[in-house]
Amino acid sequence: MTRLLALICLLLTLALPAAAQDRATLVSDSLSITGDTRLIAEGNVEVFFKGRRLKASRIVFDQATNRLEITGPIVLTEESGDILILASQADLQADMSEGILTSARLVLNRQLQLAANQMVRVSGRYTALQTVAASSCKVCEGDPTPLWEIRARRVVHDEVERQIYFDRAQFRLGGIPVLYIPRLRMPDPTLKRATGFLMPSLRTTSQLGTGIKLPYFLVLGKSSDLTLTPYVTLRDSTTLDLRYRRAFATGLLEVTGALTRDQLDPGRTRGYLFVDGTFSLPERFGLTIKGQTVTDPAYLLDYGIANIDRLDSRIEVKRTRRNEHISARIISFQTLREDEDDSTIPSIIADITFHRRFSLGPLGGEGGLRFQTHNHYRSSSNPLDGLDSDTIADGRDLGRFSARIDWRRSFLLPMGIEGTVLGEVTADAYRIAQDTAFAGSTTRTHANAGVELRWPWIKAGRNGATHVIEPVVQLLYASSAAETLPNEDSALVEFDEGNLFALDRFPGSDAVERGPRANVGITWTRYAPEGWSMGLTVGRVFREADLGQFGPSSGLAGKQSDWLAAVNFTLADGLAVTGRLVIDDELNISKGEARVTLNGPKTSIASSVIWAVPDLLENRPDPTQEFTFDARRRLNPNWTAKLSGRYDFVADRGTVAGLGLEFLNECVRFDVSLSRRFTSSTSVTPTTDFGLSLDLVGFGGGVTGGPARTCRQ
Repeated sequence: MTRLLALICLLLTLALPAAAQDRATLVSDSLSITGDTRLIAEGNVEVFFKGRRLKASRIVFDQATNRLEITGPIVLTEESGDILILASQADLQADMSEGILTSARLVLNRQLQLAANQMVRVSGRYTALQTVAASSCKVCEGDPTPLWEIRARRVVHDEVERQIYFDRAQFRLGGIPVLYIPRLRMPDPTLKRATGFLMPSLRTTSQLGTGIKLPYFLVLGKSSDLTLTPYVTLRDSTTLDLRYRRAFATGLLEVTGALTRDQLDPGRTRGYLFVDGTFSLPERFGLTIKGQTVTDPAYLLDYGIANIDRLDSRIEVKRTRRNEHISARIISFQTLREDEDDSTIPSIIADITFHRRFSLGPLGGEGGLRFQTHNHYRSSSNPLDGLDSDTIADGRDLGRFSARIDWRRSFLLPMGIEGTVLGEVTADAYRIAQDTAFAGSTTRTHANAGVELRWPWIKAGRNGATHVIEPVVQLLYASSAAETLPNEDSALVEFDEGNLFALDRFPGSDAVERGPRANVGITWTRYAPEGWSMGLTVGRVFREADLGQFGPSSGLAGKQSDWLAAVNFTLADGLAVTGRLVIDDELNISKGEARVTLNGPKTSIASSVIWAVPDLLENRPDPTQEFTFDARRRLNPNWTAKLSGRYDFVADRGTVAGLGLEFLNECVRFDVSLSRRFTSSTSVTPTTDFGLSLDLVGFGGGVTGGPARTCRQ
């Protein structure tokens, strides 16, 4: 027995290239040797060599010819697991790099299967198949026709380049031939990026008619690529889309754009260009680059690119750490709104911010220090409000430097009451040009000081739920003197549970909240052991005098503010409801909003409603009453329905509506969508948009398959 094992090892060793110094391992139920050169292994045979694993029922190794005669069923797996070969019989070289297999199947990345009458392995790199059927769809015994397949006279798979070459290819859907291609090259499933055409898509709109997009992906190197997408419609619209991507050692850059000639704007070349980049800088700073430009206001909506009404281009450097935030940025705006002009809006903005939190040592508590500079420029030189009637001088240019220091310290008082002393001081210096009302230089100082009392009550219920009730009273003193400064960054004021106890509820720096006041409120929160929670906040602001700082929709106007009532409800299964009402003593609503989100295994919903009265201080002469929703429902493991829309109750009409249907299984993704934009203006007309796309799973790494088909018994 010992001599037999030694002879087997000797034969296997001699069968391999000496330079490789690799040994094969063979395992089987029985081994026999005939003559001097033939070894026969039978029963559950497995061979391991150079990362390859071969399983068969019988293997005959002939040392004289250095070949393997294999009887199946045969399973040959590469070390990576990305390539699997199944066959009934095979005649291979001893290292399994070359040979012929009959009744074979090639499985790539556990997705794409290529079945052939005969398979030839060449040089350990190429696999050539004859009379081939290729598909990634599951086939059932009672229904042997796959959803899609490619039939070909000959197919060659290049393992090094990871490409599949089809000769005389025929594409079939449900067994019906729909397309014939003499020569076809496609990437195998393990290749993420390869030069070539991508799957086309169809788009139909009421303005442009039916059109087709045919993307071409071009690999420019290991770290860059370019996608060119011609888009041609039946109504004489020709577009070339592009997307360029580049990866650097410290970040990413992406450029997208398009050039168009159409009949919507005859005789003119239309287009857009977007640039997005993020980079890491030394000392843990980050750099953001963003560029946006378009030839005309309607282009982005006409071609379904983006639904935005202002373009935002910027360069920003920032760093945020536990107790520090530093940022510097330059921003350029381009408006697409009908009631705005680029020359009268702040088209170029530059600002720098330094914010630091720190401990005050012997004084105790926590302090903060913030320095900020801000400058904005309008291209108009008109010192009066002439073009847009927004009460702002058309050419107003402004520069500001601000410094703020704040401090707060908390104490634990008897009966569990938490007392806090707090305050802040702000100093601003303004320089204003090209404005007859505010021209010149001016300064402003403002301070807030006060005390805050919180008295949390906690109770544990018999069922394990925990209730927390916390009344809060905040008494603040601030100067009532008014300053003569323009207000451009604090026109939109929100009154919510997040700023009920804030020292200043204005979002920017141009306006400050003045006058003595008391912020009063109470919160109740319930935490259930089942994982859900509910919270309720009610509060109000009481002032010494009405200084006319706030508009009617904010809910903060008057000597006493409106009542704020906010509720939130969160379930462990992904349902979340938040609502907020600002109402007066007669229960009239100044502003209200609600949002419902659900992220379940089958259903996803995001819905919101907003209600606000008119407010000229917010440049909103009409009320806002709008409802939006976005929903997805998985009908079964493969089909998903999508529905979205927006309705304007003031105009009594929908503004946007859309629906879609998506099918995804192990071998195909099919997506069809229909949307309608109802609003119109001088540059934009109502449009209906229909889209259709089809992606095959198994070619390249771009599409991930879904649940596999279920076979009926």
